[in-house]
Amino acid sequence: MKAIMVMFDSLNRHMLPPYGCEWVKARNFERLAASTVTFDNCYIGSAPCMPARREIHTGRYNFLHRSWGPIEPFDDSMPEILKNSGVYTHLVSDHYHYWEEGGCTYHTRYNTWEAFRGQEGDPWKGEVKDPYIPESLPGQGGKLWRQDWVNRKYMPKEEDQPQAKTFAAGLEFIRTNYTEDNWFLQIETFDPHEPYFTQKKYKDLYPHKYDGTHFDWPPYRRVQETQQQVEHCRYEYAALVSMCDEYLGKVLNMMDELDLWDDTMLIVNTDHGFLLGEHGWWAKCAMPFYNEVAHIPLFIWDPRCGIKGERRQALVQTIDLAPTLLDFFNVNIPENMQGIALKDTISTDAKIREAALFGIHGGHVNCTDGRYVYMRAPVTADNEPLYEYTLMPTHMRHTFYPEELQDIQLASPFAFTKGCRTMKIKVPGRDLSKADKETVSNMLFDLESDPKQENPINDPDVEKMMIEHMVELMKANDAPAEQFERLGLA
Repeated sequence: MKAIMVMFDSLNRHMLPPYGCEWVKARNFERLAASTVTFDNCYIGSAPCMPARREIHTGRYNFLHRSWGPIEPFDDSMPEILKNSGVYTHLVSDHYHYWEEGGCTYHTRYNTWEAFRGQEGDPWKGEVKDPYIPESLPGQGGKLWRQDWVNRKYMPKEEDQPQAKTFAAGLEFIRTNYTEDNWFLQIETFDPHEPYFTQKKYKDLYPHKYDGTHFDWPPYRRVQETQQQVEHCRYEYAALVSMCDEYLGKVLNMMDELDLWDDTMLIVNTDHGFLLGEHGWWAKCAMPFYNEVAHIPLFIWDPRCGIKGERRQALVQTIDLAPTLLDFFNVNIPENMQGIALKDTISTDAKIREAALFGIHGGHVNCTDGRYVYMRAPVTADNEPLYEYTLMPTHMRHTFYPEELQDIQLASPFAFTKGCRTMKIKVPGRDLSKADKETVSNMLFDLESDPKQENPINDPDVEKMMIEHMVELMKANDAPAEQFERLGLA
């Protein structure tokens, strides 16, 4: 048996044709839906990038204990378990956060891996002289912006772009090894993550009038731009989605050519979505996690049941991917994994959970049962108490700083740390009195009557039910006691 996972970053469910979008040109995603099972109720667990990847490895929620960080010494890593069980694992990726301090222990879990440089502000090409940067919008700039404009100079053609190189390497692995058995390939591209840098042929798919400044990298804040600028940015995003669609098609073509459908699982997924002006916000992280961010696309072909062109309504999550792959290769699933193998859900739409948690460390804790979404905000004025629990004290691009480590405590072991005591590192409080009201409010939505989450409801009985789900799931995750205190939960 073989398995291929094609993973995109920030791929918006609501902008894909199989999920009802009629204007984004992505015929290979339509083709994919006809060849797989399409999940209508898939949610993230932990966000953003590396917390989501930790869940893909460990099959359990990350965000209640830890922010952005590497695989921990006590973590069960799905690719490593496969590797140790005789399944060859290979990663090809241009997701440059893997090679930073905050992600530095993921790629080494695979037998082999290939990295491709140049996405976003990846510190790739060195130029001392400042590059030409077009006039841009207020709020843009900084080191990432500068480095991105250095990097772009070295990608004049499509084949020079990291996504193209990543897929070429993935296809090379497939062609080299398709006659062999027992391997897992992860093809992972940073696209369509911002900035929306792509080639003219994809931009030409979306002709529109625009006379504003260069704008293909939205800021992480409230929308302050004109409606024309918002629409332009959406077209820039759509152009990059169309490029992703082109390269997805190459994988589907090779599966056809080499007759891989009989014995090869295919998973196409993402880590989270991205707000492109919806709800008056750009991006992710700062605002409540509306469905544009939290409700994600998922497609799976499982050759064991051979079902394609069907849809599934069961509530599934990112944490289910690790057990699904382990189960596919007949490898034992560690008891610390909270996700559920999706074989029966793919076959019969079997229900595997009543409700699901999702969120970001220190933000809202959110819960959905598939119909309702409940967002629980901090009740304390400073978002305290809040701690990081880790044996790998790194942020995204740097280790924790000495001043952050002055008052380290050792926590008692959690249920999933294999008896290890972790560092307990205080997260500084912040003044929530001046925060955007939306980011410090509890909100309850009925997706059945309000699928766009435009009108929060006030229903004490439903809120009580969702709180009960939330508390039960937090306890099952062995959430730290202060998380309940921070949220005002008994």
